Amino acid sequence: MKSRPISRFAVALSLLISSLSACPAQAAQPRPQNPLDALRAYRYLEQICELGPRISGSPAMTRQQDLLVDFFEKQGGKVIRQEFEAPNPLGGPNVPMTNLIVQWHPERKERILLCTHYDTRPLPDRDPNPVSRRQGVFLGANDGGSGVAVMMELAHLMPGLEGPYGVDFVLLDGEELVWVDGRDPYFVGSTWFSQEYVRHPPPYRYRWGVLLDMVGDADLQIYQEQQSVAWRDTRPLVNDIWATAARLGVDEFVPRARHVVRDDHMALRNTAKIPTCDIIDFDYPAWHTEADTPRRCSGSSLAKVGWVVYEWLKTVESPESTSASSAESRVKSRQ
Repeated sequence: MKSRPISRFAVALSLLISSLSACPAQAAQPRPQNPLDALRAYRYLEQICELGPRISGSPAMTRQQDLLVDFFEKQGGKVIRQEFEAPNPLGGPNVPMTNLIVQWHPERKERILLCTHYDTRPLPDRDPNPVSRRQGVFLGANDGGSGVAVMMELAHLMPGLEGPYGVDFVLLDGEELVWVDGRDPYFVGSTWFSQEYVRHPPPYRYRWGVLLDMVGDADLQIYQEQQSVAWRDTRPLVNDIWATAARLGVDEFVPRARHVVRDDHMALRNTAKIPTCDIIDFDYPAWHTEADTPRRCSGSSLAKVGWVVYEWLKTVESPESTSASSAESRVKSRQ
């Protein structure tokens, strides 16, 4: 019996399979590692909340300021206290206010603003218990503490941050010194900061601003805030940050717009003209209730948010690159 002839195709296929099987398997690319310490970040949150409610002008707020000034200076930050007064919603003497500005690499004239509010609301006005709404304790772990904890953890990395930009942490007072909605103003600290930036221009400028608010939820889902996406000057910033999260595999950053949030970023963007976006998880059942405690938060969430911000800071284009890219785009559009 004659054997069937072997086609050239079969021979080539056999040789290809042999060569592939002889090659060592390509090593899988290692996943990027988060340099932030989740347990330490969570301990910072607990430390802040152990002070109790940090209402603007209260003794607990003063203790928090002393703690933070000492902490950030020990990490190498230059701390500036921006002090002012605000009308007391309950009448009587004005309330002393302090925005804390922590500068990293102050010699760099192009800067990025990273901010959060560090005061807590006087009462848990949305608590399901009507008595608690009038007399309860609002600890504000997520709403008032989480952004501070992220900044404290980021402080360990800031002295070694390379690149063209310096970074300022700004802890804003008086975001919600509000006893009665509709009567008492929100965003007192960011309004003052923005007005001072315009009235007394510093010898540097902020290229971008990023607001962190309610970023510690154990069930973290951060959608894009609608205004931050709609504004033409902040839309590229949102895209860059969410793209950074996708590159790192931080799926908690959801690349879809969801809520319109009135927050500190509005004064920074509209008054100070600093393009500022809001990173906020607004789907938080414990919002403005007595249940907003560290138990509802997660060190993993704090570390993931800090990691995304840190990696974004490392990759922000220099002002010269941005200008050159814009000029090249304009030239191409004319061709």
